[in-house]
Amino acid sequence: MFQVLAFINYWLQQADEHSLHSPFVYKLYRELIKPCRSFRINSVEQLRQQLLNNHQYIQLTDFGAGSRVSSSKQRTVSSLAKHASTPPKFSALLHTLIGQFNMTQVLELGTSLGLNSLYMSTTPEVHLTTFEGDPILCHMARSHFDQFNRPNIELIEGPIDETLPLVLHRLPKIDMAYLDANHRYAPTLHYYESVLAACHHKSIIVIDDIHWSKEMSHAWDTIRKKDEIFVSIDLFEAGLLFLDPGLTRGHYILHF
Repeated sequence: MFQVLAFINYWLQQADEHSLHSPFVYKLYRELIKPCRSFRINSVEQLRQQLLNNHQYIQLTDFGAGSRVSSSKQRTVSSLAKHASTPPKFSALLHTLIGQFNMTQVLELGTSLGLNSLYMSTTPEVHLTTFEGDPILCHMARSHFDQFNRPNIELIEGPIDETLPLVLHRLPKIDMAYLDANHRYAPTLHYYESVLAACHHKSIIVIDDIHWSKEMSHAWDTIRKKDEIFVSIDLFEAGLLFLDPGLTRGHYILHF
């Protein structure tokens, strides 16, 4: 019920390019966000369809608490592809953000089946570091990365709370961080603060499922109001956070 009410609220408040007064957000919406509704990487979408048609059961052993997937540990691959993966238009948005802002260092918390990872790593200049706790999902994602010949993807296996600080310590500054791991208030804020310390002023932080629950909605509202955030964009599916002090402060709810 919460998600239904949240979507109604989003639908009533959403805007498009006709009501945007910020030149930055207007250009971002017209040239990047809006076109992503129809953009697809066909080879990755073929893999998505194969996964949606795969009804094999797998045993999850370490799936993050508060994930948007059912708490059941035994799931079909098709249900994971349907419920634990973002829609193609959002995968396309991640891909386009990286290209538009010439990003080379990208961080992903929550690899799952690796579909978003494939969208984010299409150019060899991009080094994607992606974290996943569940060993079965890691095995499946690695097979997909090998299938697409993506040596620029580094998959970190193990509990994210343990692996993230170790890896952040050795990485260069992050251009974009995509947070799609533990969907609860305290862990979301913890991951945000962790990756923020590794960002620079032109970095973008993307938080998935910001209206998945009251906890996630609260986490989103808390983070977007922080002093270091200059522009926040609510797309319902996720939120975009811009750290650039050269931007005029503002919060936008955009049709997507």
